[in-house]
Amino acid sequence: MCGIAGLFLKNRALEPELGAMTAIMLNVLTGRGPDSAGFAVYGDSIPDTVKLTLRADRKFDFGACAGALGVTVTIRDDHAVLSVPITRATEIRAALGRDFPEVTAVAVGTRMELFKGVGLPADVASRFGLATMSGSHAIGHTRMATESAVTIAGAHPFSTGPDQCLVHNGSLSNHNDMRRRLIREDMTFQTQNDSEVAAGFLSWRLREGARLDEALRDALDALDGFYTFVVGTETGFGVLRDPVACKPAVMAETEDYVAFGSEYRALADLPGIGNAHLFEPEPGRVYFWERPVESIH
Repeated sequence: MCGIAGLFLKNRALEPELGAMTAIMLNVLTGRGPDSAGFAVYGDSIPDTVKLTLRADRKFDFGACAGALGVTVTIRDDHAVLSVPITRATEIRAALGRDFPEVTAVAVGTRMELFKGVGLPADVASRFGLATMSGSHAIGHTRMATESAVTIAGAHPFSTGPDQCLVHNGSLSNHNDMRRRLIREDMTFQTQNDSEVAAGFLSWRLREGARLDEALRDALDALDGFYTFVVGTETGFGVLRDPVACKPAVMAETEDYVAFGSEYRALADLPGIGNAHLFEPEPGRVYFWERPVESIH
């Protein structure tokens, strides 16, 4: 099962509505994944600053942690986003691992913030204030844990590289072998989830100099199984279905946005949907949209 929602805005005037529209899309897909949910939002960047999204027990004092590190923090339920000077990023990551072992680093990036939790999509979105968030694009996922335990760590999205995340509907057959190969390339993983391996593969290809569309094409040869990927980077939004494409997917494109949903009903309340170009992504074809960096800062 599982459900994916993705929204990429072409029209900057819609950016204050990004979170609200994504929250509606995600909630509609509740029946496809009531166990856990998560989302990544690409908002404004701060010059010379990296955003570090953290997760910990609700009793953890993120304010005291940020004060000890000498950085600013935005707390959202059991997650927090540290605003870290780029020049101190390595130092801060090391200090977190050394002095605050109860904290998990969920994501890092100049624009991306990532949140996920156990529960219904509407509850997870409400806890983190998704409806109030603005930005250029967002990716969300509702999970039905058919192959593993219901945990926050197993929820999507997965982020294995700066400003990069992936959500996945399907199953990979060669993820264990690919994980071992990527570990030899100095990639690290926090879970046994096959979706994290897919994210790691794309992160590795991007690290090697590939564009997102090129990395997705490489995935067609490298990753076996049935899958639908929706991927975000700092500037881009990509979609890929495997050559069989047994998992449902529908897209809508207008002059204002590109939207992805596992079912059409996730798109039905978007503005202008009546005049949108609606289509089913073709099997084995990479779809990719990007906005220049200067237009999103």
